[in-house]
Amino acid sequence: MQHLYQLLTTKNSELARLLRFSLYGIEASLKKAQAEFPQDPGAKVCDEVLQELRHLLQPEQQTVAISQKSDEFKLNSLRQAFDSDSELGLYLGDSLLQSHTDADLWNEIHRKLLRVPEDLAQIWRQRALDLAQEMGAVANNEYVYHLPFIRNEIIYPGLSGSINAQGLCLSQKAFFHNNILQNDASEELHLVASFLLLWSKFIEIEPDLHHALKSVFSFDVIPLNSQPEQQNQYIDTFIDRFQRTKKAEEIAEPLLTLRTWIDMDEAINSLVFVPPSERYSWWGKLQQESRRALKKVADRATNAGYDVRIRQLTGIYADICAFSKDDLQLDCGGIPGEVLTCLRVYARINQEEIPGRVIFRSSR
Repeated sequence: MQHLYQLLTTKNSELARLLRFSLYGIEASLKKAQAEFPQDPGAKVCDEVLQELRHLLQPEQQTVAISQKSDEFKLNSLRQAFDSDSELGLYLGDSLLQSHTDADLWNEIHRKLLRVPEDLAQIWRQRALDLAQEMGAVANNEYVYHLPFIRNEIIYPGLSGSINAQGLCLSQKAFFHNNILQNDASEELHLVASFLLLWSKFIEIEPDLHHALKSVFSFDVIPLNSQPEQQNQYIDTFIDRFQRTKKAEEIAEPLLTLRTWIDMDEAINSLVFVPPSERYSWWGKLQQESRRALKKVADRATNAGYDVRIRQLTGIYADICAFSKDDLQLDCGGIPGEVLTCLRVYARINQEEIPGRVIFRSSR
């Protein structure tokens, strides 16, 4: 790989150009073949080969992007202000913005704002729009990428004019277009179906996403962008849990339904960022919709005569650790010694205790 990299980065070389185009062709062919033969014994190794190809080709892509003229990068002052804001750093960690075009920067900043408290996010959304307008751009709620969900919502607008950048929205039409449920399914089942579709699409556009789903990987919070096999396993597990939840609802047995819902809710809340999103951020509030639906399912089991208790684990870790198991520890985000996010609720069902699971901030 070392000599391939050296040739690719050789300036004014026709051989380098030929190699680069050949590698793009190999990458495209492998992706197509992988889609046609997903059970091929070489599929996992192929993932690693594609990752190596991406690393080889990335420097060229970055060089092209960085070589833009500075006067074409109209939102550079926004980038500098965002990176230097210490309050944002409390929620986002110390990673800097990576975009090299105005359109990418608009999207990267607004996606990061989905992870911080809504009041702070709103201040920065207005600041970003004000600066874009100064540069001759206008907000455009029609130029948005549609993500499937059970309701319509503009997450953030696109831009038109001197800067063209696509925004993001939730789309009920895109959800029903997938047709994965019968219309007579419950409101709660429609919600988890929409989470399945939404999460699958969000993973494709958001490189900062991680998963902490215990049944896929127990020991760490795993970045999905750099580990496509983990991404596939996470989505496959999500689909399996959705199918089991759907079957349980068809049987209409309250305890079976509740148990599958606890697993389903864990899958939804195990798609995380590092540091995890603040509880009252857009992302945090969205995940709480799953918890509210889980409570309705638990209430139905209680009304059917079962002894049920569900508890979302929050606050000081020392106070809740007796109710959790196999927790994960981070040294960033939140307050030292406190829970950063509850991945799985604690449950007690007819005297049987089912531990929860959390990510917490180390006390150091």
